[in-house]
Parts: sequence; structure tokens; C-alpha cells
Amino acid sequence: MALFEVPGWSVPTAPVSKLAQSTSKKRKRPVAQDADKMQSVEVNLDKLMQKLASVGKHQEDKQGPKKKKKNHGKTTGGPDTKVEHATSNKGKEKVSSSPGGSIKGSAVKQTVKGESGLRKKIKQKKSLKPDGGKFEQQPQNVSPTTDEVSGLTSLQKGMKESLDGARFRWINELLYKSDSSEAVRMMKEDPAVFHDYHSGFRHQVQSWPSNPVSHYISQLSSYPQNTIIADLGCGDATLARGLHPKKLKVLSFDLISDGAYIVAADICSHVPLPGSEPSSSLMSEGEAQVVDVVVCALSLMGTNWPVCIREAWRVLKPGGELKIAEVASRFTDVDEFVSLISSIGFKMKTKDDHNSHFTLFEFKKVARTSRTDKEWLKVMSNGGVLKPCEYKRR
Repeated sequence: MALFEVPGWSVPTAPVSKLAQSTSKKRKRPVAQDADKMQSVEVNLDKLMQKLASVGKHQEDKQGPKKKKKNHGKTTGGPDTKVEHATSNKGKEKVSSSPGGSIKGSAVKQTVKGESGLRKKIKQKKSLKPDGGKFEQQPQNVSPTTDEVSGLTSLQKGMKESLDGARFRWINELLYKSDSSEAVRMMKEDPAVFHDYHSGFRHQVQSWPSNPVSHYISQLSSYPQNTIIADLGCGDATLARGLHPKKLKVLSFDLISDGAYIVAADICSHVPLPGSEPSSSLMSEGEAQVVDVVVCALSLMGTNWPVCIREAWRVLKPGGELKIAEVASRFTDVDEFVSLISSIGFKMKTKDDHNSHFTLFEFKKVARTSRTDKEWLKVMSNGGVLKPCEYKRR
């Protein structure tokens, strides 16, 4: 039929070419020949499988019957096989395997046990060093740099020690370079200053080859019982604590009282003990004294320290002993120091400067005459023979 018709005109329909039919991209279904080929392939495959089966059977006949292995709770059969075995307390337990190969009962326990053993081996391998040794295990939740007692790390502990050392040196400088009355005021305003100073002092003494207080404890232990000793500037009363068990009576004085051993007093102003000075130009050793020995162990501090020696003379019995221990570096001139002590009413008996850190002196009280205030002021102004003690940084 024509595409369109016009009177007097006609157009024939265009024929479909064979080339257009052959170039179609549509997949064709297999024809009957292909189906025959597929059937022949299946037949050949069946024959091959039968031949393989016969070969395998022939080999089994040559090898002979196999020995049956004992079944220890493991499944070797096909699907839906069951194995029964006895248990220690619970009769019989069934172990079954499903077509998918899952195992129940004791077989599951063996599998879990095997896995746990494997995990242990993995952990052991992780804990081994490259050279075969074992790493040391550290306790959990504990920092290796933490101090167990104070709870501070090594860095914090070092910073605290530096601050404590700086505070000790600051207090030490004030005590040596000011009048004792200023030290009394400072201690009353802040009693912790006394504790902080003596805590730092103990730390400094630990680096010394020996402690003069320990020396005096050893020396005075041989004195007769009921000997009365006055410890002027006693610190934490170490001398009294060491000598009381030996029946020696120690009277301890310092700026702050501890409520037990220490009596609060400014030893460079007045020591609260009986005793007097000469009241005339005649030679005298005073009267009413009760003290046999006075000890000044590293305690001559403040710009008015010579007053402490005058007070020691006042409270000592006639012929009493004065024992002084001072840091060796403080002396500008040892002879001038001895001359000053002698001018107050003492005579040097011994001097021991063998120790590298401090020098020991022993004086005996002697009679003297009375002096005017002007004369005493001149004597007391010679305190410069002792320099302030400067301790090293920690």
C-alpha cells in the first residue's frame, strides 16, 4: 500500500533488504541443532563420572580393607549421624552433627578450650621481647613517676623542694641580718615560719659529715645524773629528747614553744632562769644560778647575738661550762671571736676545728666586775666577728 495517494500519482512500498535482517543485534535462541549438542555433552559427562567411580573402586580393592579408627567424641559419618559416650557424673550425653557441620556437647567444649589456648599463646607472643625475654608488667592505674606517700610526681616533688629551699634561705637571711626582736615579731605573726625554718635546717644538716647536736648528746651522756643543762636556741629540742632518758635535766629555749619540751623565749634578750650579775666593782660570779652547762649549738643568730652569751654567764653556776658550736664559714677571725666571749666573763678551755663544717668551743665561767650600760653597748657592738650563715641551694 502506498504511503499516501495523490490523484494521478502512486508510490510503491520499499522492499526490506536482506542486509538489514542479518545485522540485527537481538540474541537468537538456540536452534534444534544446539539442543542436540547439549544432550550429547550430558551423556558424555555421565559416562566420565561412571568411569571415575569404577577406577576408585578398583584402587580400594588393591589396598585392602582399612582399619577402623576409634571415635573419641568426633563425628566422621554423613549427615544426621549420632555418637554416644559416657560422662563422669551425668549418664550418657549425645553428640550430633548437622549437615552444616556444627558440633554439640563435648566437641563444643573442646573447640572453646582450643580457642582459649590459642589466645594464651597469642598473649605470650605479644609479651615477649625481640630477644626472647619477657616484658615486665607494671601495675595498672599507677603512674611509675608518682610518689606513693606524698601523691606527687617526680617533677612536682622537685619543684616543691626548690620552693621549700628558697623559703628556708629567705627566713635564714632575715634571722641572721635582723635584730632578735624582729624575729620574735615574725614568728608571732606566722608560727609556721618556725616550723619551716627548722625543717629546712634539718635537710641541710643531713649533708654534713656529723651533727653538733649529736656530738653533744654523746658527750653529755657521761655527765653525772641530775646535771642541769640549758639549751639556748634548741630548735626542735633534739638535745633534750636525747638526754632525758639518761636522767639529765635539759631546759630548752627558743622563739616558739611546742607545749612540751620548749619554753618560748628570746634568748638574745632575756632567758627566764634565775641568776644575777655583779652589782659592784668587785670581782664576782653572781648568785642564785641553777644551771651547770649552757649549750649554744648553731644558735648565735641575729645582729644582737652577744646578748645571748651575756645571759649564759648570768644563769650559769660559778665555774659552769659554756659549749658553742658554729658553722666554720661564719668566722671572720676566730681569735676575735674568742676575745669577745672572754670579755663577757669566760675562759676558753678547748677548741676543735677538725670538722669541715663547724667549729666546737668550750669555755668556763669566770668572775668579773660590773659594767655600765655604755660599756656593755660597746661590747655588744662587736657581733660582726660572726658573719650571717649562708646555706647552699638544695
